[in-house]
Amino acid sequence: MISASNVTLRLGKKALFEDVNIKFTEGNCYGLIGANGAGKSTFLKILSGELEPTNGEVIMNAGERLSVLQQDHFKYDDCVVMDTVIMGNKRLYDVMKEKDAIYMKEDFTDEDGIRASELEAEFAEMDGWNAESDAATLLNGLGVDTDQHYKMMSELDGNLKVKVLLAQALFGNPDVLLLDEPTNHLDLDAIAWLEEFLINFENTVIVVSHDRYFLNKVCTHIADIDYAKIQLYAGNYDFWYESSQLMIKQMKEANKKKEEKIKELQEFIQRFSANASKSKQATSRKRALEKIELDEIKPSSRKYPYIDFRPKREIGNEVLTVENISKTVDGVKVLDNISFTIGHDDKVAFVGPNTIATTTLFKILAGEEEPDEGTYKWGVTTSQGYFPKDNTKEFDNDLVIADWLAQYSDEKDATYVRGFLGRMLFAGEDGVKKVKVLSGGEKVRCLLSKLMIMGSNCLILDEPTNHLDMESITALNNGLIKFPGVVLFACQDHQFVQTTANRIMELTATGLIDKQTTYDEYLANDEFARKRQIMNMVKDED
Repeated sequence: MISASNVTLRLGKKALFEDVNIKFTEGNCYGLIGANGAGKSTFLKILSGELEPTNGEVIMNAGERLSVLQQDHFKYDDCVVMDTVIMGNKRLYDVMKEKDAIYMKEDFTDEDGIRASELEAEFAEMDGWNAESDAATLLNGLGVDTDQHYKMMSELDGNLKVKVLLAQALFGNPDVLLLDEPTNHLDLDAIAWLEEFLINFENTVIVVSHDRYFLNKVCTHIADIDYAKIQLYAGNYDFWYESSQLMIKQMKEANKKKEEKIKELQEFIQRFSANASKSKQATSRKRALEKIELDEIKPSSRKYPYIDFRPKREIGNEVLTVENISKTVDGVKVLDNISFTIGHDDKVAFVGPNTIATTTLFKILAGEEEPDEGTYKWGVTTSQGYFPKDNTKEFDNDLVIADWLAQYSDEKDATYVRGFLGRMLFAGEDGVKKVKVLSGGEKVRCLLSKLMIMGSNCLILDEPTNHLDMESITALNNGLIKFPGVVLFACQDHQFVQTTANRIMELTATGLIDKQTTYDEYLANDEFARKRQIMNMVKDED
C-alpha cells in the first residue's frame, strides 16, 4: 500500500498538484492518466521519493519494497544484463556481492566466516538461490534470448535495453511497482507477456501508459489527473471514459433543471414581490433561490488535435509490387527474399518482434536505402508520405516550425501553413519555435502536419504513436481509419493496430507471413501461431 496525503507541488506560481489525497491498495493496478503536462511522470517521481512535494507526504507501509522502471537507458552500460535485473532488489544484490567478495578473500578470517554465515541466512531468506533463474524467466518472457543474459548492457540495442530495465523493475516481487510508459519500444509479443504478468501480479501497480488496450487489459482502477487534482475511478480505461462522460452529462442535465427552477422562481418573485398578499410566498421563494447552486463543470484540460489525411490524387489499382528483396544490416540478413503486392484498399500492419527488419523495409520503400537484391515498384498514380522511427535528421536544422513545414507545401501562404500547425495544437508563438528544440511529442506532431500538408495517397508510418499522448493517438487512429488511401505501418498499440489494419504482415527469420485479416483474428488463429512457432524454432536451430 502507498498513499499521498495532502500532496502539493508548486513549480513557480503554478500548482501542478494541490492537496492531493489518494490511496493505492494491494492487489490493484492503477492507470494514471491525464493530458500532456498534467504531471503523470512527476507524480510517480513524488511517490518514489525522487522528487519532494512542496507540501504533504507520501506514506508507505514499513518494510515494504518499492520498484521503479528506470528511464535512463545508459545507466547500466557497465553492468552485465543478469546483474542489472537482479539490481531491481538492491538489498539482495548487495548481499550477493558482499558474500562473493568475502569468499574470494585469500586470508579468510573467523570474522569473515561469521559475516558470511549471516549473509547466507539473509540471502536464503530473500530466495537468493533462485535469483538468476527468476531473472532469466523475466528476460525470456520479454523476448531477451538466453545468449544475451551475460552480455554487457552496452552491447544491447535500445529495444533490448528497455526490456532488461523492465525485467529489473519486475524482479523480486516488489510490494509497490511504479511503471512509466512500460510498453514504449516493446514489440507486441512482449506487451502481451507483460499484460499477463500484471494481471496475475498480487501487489500494488501504478502505471502510466498511452496504450488504451493495455490499460483496459491490466487496470482495476483509473486515477485521472485534471486541474491539479486526482480523481479515482473503479474499472479500466473504457469504464473511466464512459463514467466520466456520464458524470458530465448528468451534471449538465442537473444544471439545466436547476436553471429552469431558477427562472421559475425569479419570474414569481419579480411578479409578486410588490403584492402584499403574495409577499410571504415571494420571500420564501427568494430563500429557495439563494440555496440553489449550479454544479461547476470545468472543461477538461485535454486537447485533441485534428488529424485528417486528404490525398491530392486518387490512387489507382496498381499500388506497390515488391519482388525478392533482401538486405543485410551490420552483418545480419534482416530481409531475405521478401515479395508481396499491395492493393488500393490495403492498410497493412507489420507486427512481430523483428522491428529492425520492418524499419529497414520501410526505409527501402521510402527510397532512403537500396536493397542488396530484389526490386520494388510504386504505381504511377501513387505518392508516398514517410514517417521515420528516428526523426533526428528531419529536425537537425535552424528552421522555425512554420518555415520547416512550408518546405513540404505547394501552397506557401503563411496562413495556409499555420492552419495545419493549428490542427496539431501549435498555436500563436509556437510557429516561431525552432524545430531543433522541440520535445519528442512536438516533433511527432510536426511530422503528422507534414504528412497532412503533402496530401500523399500512400503512407508509410514507422511507430507513429511513440511520444504521443492518449488524445493525439486517438486522433491519429481515427484519421487513419477515415483515410481513403493505402497505409503501411508498424505500431505497438494493440487497439491502434486492431482498428486500423485490414491486413497483417510479419517478417520472421525465415520469411513473410501475410494474411488478409484483423490483428485479433491473426493472434487467435492457431494456424498462424503454429507457423510463427515453427519459424522461430528454425531460427533457434540456426
